[in-house]
Amino acid sequence: MWFRVIGIVLILGFTGPRAVAQESSVPERDAQVEQAVLAAPRSMQQGATVLGYGGEARPRDPLTVLREGTNELICLADDPEAQAFHVACYHRSLDDFMALGRRLKAEGMGRAEIMDARYAALEAGEFVMPGRAALYSLSADGGPEDLDGARRLAVVYVPGATAEELGLPARPDGNNPWLMLPGTPWAHIMIGR
Repeated sequence: MWFRVIGIVLILGFTGPRAVAQESSVPERDAQVEQAVLAAPRSMQQGATVLGYGGEARPRDPLTVLREGTNELICLADDPEAQAFHVACYHRSLDDFMALGRRLKAEGMGRAEIMDARYAALEAGEFVMPGRAALYSLSADGGPEDLDGARRLAVVYVPGATAEELGLPARPDGNNPWLMLPGTPWAHIMIGR
């Protein structure tokens, strides 16, 4: 199960829409907003910015703003072209990193190419990784109408951190938190819920 969740988190950073969905298959704006915020803690849902599908894309990002928020959280609507349901929310300070991954994926790049491009963009000063930031995701095999058994994941980005300095394993270990991509600019603690 953890490896499936790991894949979802990596994909979140690397994907967005495979291609902008056709208008006819895009859910209503209100439905996208309602579903997107399900990944967020309840206390942060009302104030979150929501990005999704159908409308004019943001500059340098294939997604569009469905709702402007009042807090520091950005939530992503479920991709209408994906078979499984997946929504996620992250701290605003991660937006440049996430948007770059979505844009490159939409341009046809694979995971390794995206990782290399992110490293290059970071080195070039095109974005800065925050000192710490959180991400939340909610995933289910079916659609949004069937979230029984949905998987929740919380992630805390701790750039450059190592497993030794945090006292965490560097691989999944039962239900314990663990550090993914230790020592990298996007090292993060995985916490299944």
